[in-house]
Amino acid sequence: MQTTDKSNTPERPEDNFAIQLFEGKKVRIVWDAEQEKYYFAVADIVQVLTDTVNPRDYIKKMLRRDPELKSKWGTICPPVEMLAPDGKRRKTQAADLEGLFRVIQSIPSKKAEPVRQWLAEVGAQRIDQMIDPELTFQMAVEDYRRQGYSDRWINERMRSIEMRKELTDEWHRSGIHEPRDFAILTNVLTKAWSGMTTGQYKRYKGLTKENLRDNMTNIELALNTLAEVATTEYSRQSNPQTMVESQRIAQEGGSVAHDARQTMERRLGRSVVSPERASDYIKPIEGRGTEALPPTGEEQEKQYIKRN
Repeated sequence: MQTTDKSNTPERPEDNFAIQLFEGKKVRIVWDAEQEKYYFAVADIVQVLTDTVNPRDYIKKMLRRDPELKSKWGTICPPVEMLAPDGKRRKTQAADLEGLFRVIQSIPSKKAEPVRQWLAEVGAQRIDQMIDPELTFQMAVEDYRRQGYSDRWINERMRSIEMRKELTDEWHRSGIHEPRDFAILTNVLTKAWSGMTTGQYKRYKGLTKENLRDNMTNIELALNTLAEVATTEYSRQSNPQTMVESQRIAQEGGSVAHDARQTMERRLGRSVVSPERASDYIKPIEGRGTEALPPTGEEQEKQYIKRN
């Protein structure tokens, strides 16, 4: 991956950032659509193999031990833009599968073979998904089940992803392309039915970087989906030409869900907007230690809907 050549950079790289887990430890990866292969953060792999608290220092010592690897380091592990722990994009040393296998040769570790097998599985999963996009959807369902979500919640979540994709497609058709504008419209829609912007909603639930929809109850998901479906249909009918018009339509769509919310709350005698988050009502299911998991948070949703 030649990071200095912009032609090798995906048009929407944020769709390709992901996190995979090996024995509970996070490994940052990015998909290079042009070369059709994964790049893995070398520091994360080193940490998995060695349990070191300072991967950079370990890499320096490793290169001193292996002059041949050091001489080819820039080619094997070029700097690649990835998401840092603080959510910002930064260049980090990364390698494809072939490069990682060479790095692993220089690391004495009992985990070397399990890690090699895991890396191969991760790469194969992506190729399988490109051949059969439905596998991405199936993996999402399996991942949510592994985390302890109920089948009822999962069905609602999958439906919400599909409806969200239809809404964003409609916004694109209406001339909305900037991420900031998408965020504005989403805030308008969300506040119209819930009384809170997405940021306020996340704080209400005690969330930081977690995906808001992944922490909604069944009822909240259903209402949010109703707001997005109504907004999509109203936009298709009205054919807005400006951002202001799209904001008005998002307000109208959110109001449909707000009316439904009020009707339900009168019947139930309580608020259906809940401070609960996923950890309050699901019991995680332990999976296999080396099993690869789909990416989490907002990037997870982007990857799932991209293939549908």
